[in-house]
Amino acid sequence: MTAYATLDAWIDAHFDEEVRFLQELVRVPTDTPPGNNAPHAERTAELLKAFGFEAEKYPVPRAEVQAYGLESITNLIVRRKYGEGRTIALNAHGDVVPPGEGWSHDPYGGEIVDGKIYGRATAVSKGDFASFSFAVRALESLQAQLKGAVELHFTYDEEFGGEMGPGWLLKNKLTQPDLMMAAGFSYEVVTAHNGCLQMEVTVHGKMAHAAIPDTGVDALQGAVAILNALYAQNALYKKVTSDVAGIQHPYLNVGRIEGGTNTNVVPGKVVFKLDRRMIPEENPVEVEKSIRQVIADAAAQCKGITVDIKRILLANSMRPLAGNKPLVDAIQKHGEQLFGQPIPAMGTPLYTDVRLYGEAGIPGVIYGSGPRSVLESHAKRADERLDLADLRKATKVVARVLYDLLQ
Repeated sequence: MTAYATLDAWIDAHFDEEVRFLQELVRVPTDTPPGNNAPHAERTAELLKAFGFEAEKYPVPRAEVQAYGLESITNLIVRRKYGEGRTIALNAHGDVVPPGEGWSHDPYGGEIVDGKIYGRATAVSKGDFASFSFAVRALESLQAQLKGAVELHFTYDEEFGGEMGPGWLLKNKLTQPDLMMAAGFSYEVVTAHNGCLQMEVTVHGKMAHAAIPDTGVDALQGAVAILNALYAQNALYKKVTSDVAGIQHPYLNVGRIEGGTNTNVVPGKVVFKLDRRMIPEENPVEVEKSIRQVIADAAAQCKGITVDIKRILLANSMRPLAGNKPLVDAIQKHGEQLFGQPIPAMGTPLYTDVRLYGEAGIPGVIYGSGPRSVLESHAKRADERLDLADLRKATKVVARVLYDLLQ
């Protein structure tokens, strides 16, 4: 048997174990917010230890985590050294958005129905805790002479921007791999992604009794004027197109709004949070300056209204780094063989932790177990699921890629 066939056979023989591993990970909730993720890291470390992988635990100081708006984070690194040579990191994140409503399956059950496993984070990205771990196990089952090392980075801050996850590990010089692969989907290898600017806008007016509204200043009416001005930008953004395949144009979304005190009170304060996706060609400084100006101009049309603006996240976009070619080539080669179709290299409108590795000079790509699109995965929606056939094949692709790159 060839090395590839041996890897594939090991993964087939241990696939039921891999699925059980994933089920155990899904059954420990990691809803973020509130972001109490240390218990999941502890459970992951226990499961890894059962097959001989020692996970180094790096708890982020509680004060830092709480100031960030979360409860607990422990990031994990598993280091597997085989010889002299480059180190390849495999990163997946365990934190997830809360399940929300509308599920037909237990979001923490890991139920298997018609060849799919259901549960929050099955597709994004506890599925790649499994694919990456078992790819490394398969690689080591060969007992081949290998060069370099593999590191598993299991982190817990992707949903809030990654600064307390990979960003914290890199800032504290706990890792410095040469190449990296982050959790993704099976039918494409992602080499670029959007950036994201998130801002909190507080609109101040003056409370008054609804029976005498002229004695107050309606913050909600001011907020409506600002929101209309912001949403009007989306028509302009559609005229700005990216040259990166898979990425179309910028977009602005307001995802949360709250304000007022009671039905019979003119609201004195309204707070909303906006999310501005930036294509790789855009300058984040100019994007933020432009949004602040739109808000200021709209507020100026509303007598008595004042506005405070706070940036809460700036995630830079990712463009391909030249050193990622060996990863891209190997994934495309083995992906096409195992999935029976070409695996394009392209961009995605998401933003991810990979940008943090890129900013540290570490070339990376996004690839892992998942369907053809985020929509198909139900990520961040009810009934998130992962096709077990995709999990099996992606594990084989990752194992083969590691074998090729560690020769």
